[in-house]
Amino acid sequence: MKNVDTIAILDFGGQYAHLIANRVRRLGVFTEIHSPTASIEELEGVKGIIYSGGPSSVYAKEAPEYNPEILEIPVPKLGICYGHQLIASQLGGSVKPGAVKEYGIANLQVTDTSCALLKGLPESSPMWMSHGDMVSEMPKEYCVVGTTKDCPTAAVAYEEKQIYGIQFHPEVTHSKFGMKLLENFVQICGCKKSWNMKSYLPLITQRIKEQVGNKKVFLLVSGGVDSTVAFVLLNHVLGTDRVMGLHIDNGMMRLGESQRVMQFLEAEGMKNLLVVDAEKDFLDALEGVTLPEQKRQIIGATFLKVKDGEMNRLHHNHKEWMIAQGTIYPDTIESGGSKNADLIKTHHNRVKEVMDLMKEGLLLEPLADLYKDEVRLLGEELGIPHNLVWRHPFPGPGLGVRLLCTDGKHELLKKGDVEGLLDYLTANHIEGILLPIQSVGVQGDGRTYAQPFLLTTPTLNWKACEKFSTELANRFKPVNRVVWEIGAINENEPTLVPQYATKTNFDTLRLFDDICTKFLQENDLYEKIWQMPVVLTPLRLDNKPCIVMRPVNSSEAMTANFAEIDPLILKELWLRFKKAGAGALWYDITHKPPGTIEWE
Repeated sequence: MKNVDTIAILDFGGQYAHLIANRVRRLGVFTEIHSPTASIEELEGVKGIIYSGGPSSVYAKEAPEYNPEILEIPVPKLGICYGHQLIASQLGGSVKPGAVKEYGIANLQVTDTSCALLKGLPESSPMWMSHGDMVSEMPKEYCVVGTTKDCPTAAVAYEEKQIYGIQFHPEVTHSKFGMKLLENFVQICGCKKSWNMKSYLPLITQRIKEQVGNKKVFLLVSGGVDSTVAFVLLNHVLGTDRVMGLHIDNGMMRLGESQRVMQFLEAEGMKNLLVVDAEKDFLDALEGVTLPEQKRQIIGATFLKVKDGEMNRLHHNHKEWMIAQGTIYPDTIESGGSKNADLIKTHHNRVKEVMDLMKEGLLLEPLADLYKDEVRLLGEELGIPHNLVWRHPFPGPGLGVRLLCTDGKHELLKKGDVEGLLDYLTANHIEGILLPIQSVGVQGDGRTYAQPFLLTTPTLNWKACEKFSTELANRFKPVNRVVWEIGAINENEPTLVPQYATKTNFDTLRLFDDICTKFLQENDLYEKIWQMPVVLTPLRLDNKPCIVMRPVNSSEAMTANFAEIDPLILKELWLRFKKAGAGALWYDITHKPPGTIEWE
């Protein structure tokens, strides 16, 4: 953005690369994401450069390419995790696998309180680690300014050239003083804090006009916050006569969702929205499919197929129209949309057909540079009512990613098969089992597809839940998610059954999802909890379904903490579930990372 101080982020493929950009923007400074191979000219005028983390090793053959000349640009630089290791390596240091791989909270001990980067931080503070390698031999110009128990080079400084390196991730909410550290870097760069949604609206307005030209825009409106804001934004910029919204009821919506979408938008004067019932199209396409990635691909492709059919019915000339989506950046980074990023899961708005439209210049994504918190702020800037802007996020594939499908035939590990797990449970006086299902996670910037662990110890508090959840995921590779039993109709181990994407199963999930939504609203928790996916597992107790509730707090969807609900009122929720026919209610107590917000 012209005439605005900018910090460049070099994206080495870390899941947090764009979270860094989001955090710095929150401090009022504009950020731009660049490839590590960017030319010096491309970075001209930036006030500082941050090297992001990444899933690779600097000494690996497949390590990301980068432009070594960037290090010579005379502006302050901050290397985070992989970026820290790369800068150290460039300056003559060595990087090797650490004796201990750190995933989770580690206490940073500040050893040099005069360091500008660590100004105002306490002598000891919790920071989030996610690495296996470490700087084993420092460049001669470096000074150690911070350590952890297992990483003697956790924070380093080359003050003469204002180059700093940290092994931890200040951008993650688990790092208590991470924002203070980033604010210190912003001050080191001498940036003015002039970035906000009010200043962004004229910029995105101009971009939309330039990209669309004389075409019209056809937007798929899921009814979630992102597509709603995109729809209002496009109507605001182009006018209702050049914009058409299509809401496709895919049979995987929440109870009454499609009706509410129409009511919300019509109340705002948006008469250019069509609603199409395509439940049969989607359920037919998903018949017999169990793999999460295949389901997402099918759902994304079917959305476009239904869209094309509707455009043909309306006799629209495809050459006169662009397709728009309410895509935000977490969708693209988790789909491997950044050159060096590992694939976590393919979002429905990043399937092949969508990417083909992008190559043809027929795809418009006005929110693709923003994060959820920024989308909400933009929505408020556009005058969208509070109850619309602050609704819980809902994935484009809807309940399709919350209904776990399986043929029921595969055999997975039991707790006795995992080395050391039984000893860990005994030593900590806890009980539980490895569930015979799998879910998606993200650990060390890479995708995991592993088993959840069910804690059945009834006397735990939230602090203990967090401790055991973190330790189980960090210590035992087959585990990437932990759930805690709120209630069950008996003490038997659940049975795995075949489960597919059928109307009956979606109706079951809709029922329990609606119970949870009403529970949050009645207890004044709806706006205090950022999102609460409800998952129908293919597990049964006495042939009754086992349900997972996943309450999380986040702002940008790149990281999240499980939300803590008073256990006393959870007993009331379990009674409602039991009355509605549930076999068990489990509470997901996994942060992101290592568990993604959605299970698929």
